Order: sequence, then C-alpha cells, then structure tokens
Amino acid sequence: MRVLSAFLLCASFFSLLTPSRADDKPKTGFIDKTFKNADGTTSPYVVFVPHTYDGTKEYPTVLFLHGSGETKGGKKMPVEVGLGTAIKKREKDFPFIVVIPQSEKRTWQATSGDAKRALAMLDEVQKAYKTDPKRQYLTGLSMGGFGTWSIATTYPDRWAAIVPVCGGGNVKSAEKIKDVPTWVFHGDADTAVKVDLSREMVDAIKKAGGSPKYTEYPKVGHNSWDAAYDTDELYKWLLEQKKK
Repeated sequence: MRVLSAFLLCASFFSLLTPSRADDKPKTGFIDKTFKNADGTTSPYVVFVPHTYDGTKEYPTVLFLHGSGETKGGKKMPVEVGLGTAIKKREKDFPFIVVIPQSEKRTWQATSGDAKRALAMLDEVQKAYKTDPKRQYLTGLSMGGFGTWSIATTYPDRWAAIVPVCGGGNVKSAEKIKDVPTWVFHGDADTAVKVDLSREMVDAIKKAGGSPKYTEYPKVGHNSWDAAYDTDELYKWLLEQKKK
C-alpha cells in the first residue's frame, strides 16, 4: 500500500512538471494583447495567429493600419474593418501573423507616437512568435493608407512589400521605395481621399524606376478596402515577395 501511495505521489509530481500536449499548442486565431508604453501606460492591440501555427516554422507578418473611424474612442474596433473582416472570411487557412494596433491620436504618420508604437508592437510580436524577418508586409486603409506610404518611405529597408489602400503620400519620397514591391488600391469615385493621390504616387514610383501594381475600381467611393482585402490574389502575391 505504501509503495502504491509513493508511486501515485511521484506520478502526480511529474504530471505537474510535464505540461500536457494541449498546453504545449500555441493559442491561435484573434488574440487580445497589451503593449506597455515607456511612460507606464498600456495600449491594447490584436494579433491574428494562423491556426496552422505550431512554432516549428517561420511565418510572414503583416502590420495593418486602420482608418480614422477606428481610432481609440471610435464606434468600431480596428478588427471590424478592412483586413480583419477579410481574415475572418478565410480564417481557417490564412497564412500570415497579423498585427492590428489602434491609433490613439488619429494619425499613422511615421513621426507620430502612434506609428512608433505600432512598429514596437510588430517588434514585440516578432520576438514572441517564430517569424520570417525577410517577409514583413505593411498595409493600411484611408488614414492607414497614408500611414503605409509614410512609414514605408521612412523605413524602406524593412518591408518585403506594401499595400496602401485609398491613401496618399509624398511623391518626393517615392524614389525611396522604388525597389519595394507595391500594390495600390483606390476607387475612382472616392470623394474622401481623391484617387489622384494614389495615381500620383504610382506614377512617381514608375518614374523613379519602380514597377508598382495598381488596381483602380470604377464607380467605387471611399470604401475600396472591402474589395481590395477580398482579393485572394493579393495574398498569393504577398507570399511571393521576400527580401533578399
């Protein structure tokens, strides 16, 4: 009896030391995260982890920048508009780790605290998960489209590809990203952000020697992001882009 009791005690002890296989499996899907700022405050963000992720191979990462309507205090959360909704439609097989921050000051310009925090969140995720440093992608819609252009031209060496949707940038900086694979989307009936802003950036990159892809939707207003992020070919194209 004493031998049996000792055996059961040892078995219980080692079961505590050895996690179950279920515990070993990383959590996947949409995960709420908290980022600690230098001043001690915290900022929430969301990470999507592919359901196939098990920590054994490197995954590409996407930083998604929402529009002004999803800024802190807005009526919708960043995951509810744009890339987040597209992921939900193809969640089972979506192959990217996606970082979804939330702007606090209604801007994603590269010099802003919001942009710097978003990049720090991306860094944090890349340390926490097994990611491919040669496959980092940047995309955003409307205000996030402007942010995509701004951050890309400020840190051109970081990105394997960028996807600005209904945004605009500084044509004088286009030369900096002429070698960054770029796919731009915009609706020609957009009255909130004129389509000329995307056309001008595309033309400027071409004049600098680049070869950007451009999709312009006829008779589509400001919401070109639903169609853009519902383009399956976009994700195939992104996976083909890898820094040397």
